[in-house]
Amino acid sequence: MAKHEIIPCERCGSAIECKANSYTKCQCSVVHLDLNEVQYISEHYDSCLCAKCLFELQDEYKDSLVLQVPPVSP
Repeated sequence: MAKHEIIPCERCGSAIECKANSYTKCQCSVVHLDLNEVQYISEHYDSCLCAKCLFELQDEYKDSLVLQVPPVSP
């Protein structure tokens, strides 16, 4: 991949400037994902995603955890 290549977000298709060679300057670096969130996203997508989609997928992952919590017995 060429440095600073304009590519479509794999999820929504919006144009993003991929700066994989300079991650701290990439638009996706504003999204702070923990290891479990990274694994969840990487199970569904192989390529770059825009920050908006990363935030949405982070929320989706957190919501899925809430659904997995067993109810508390009285």
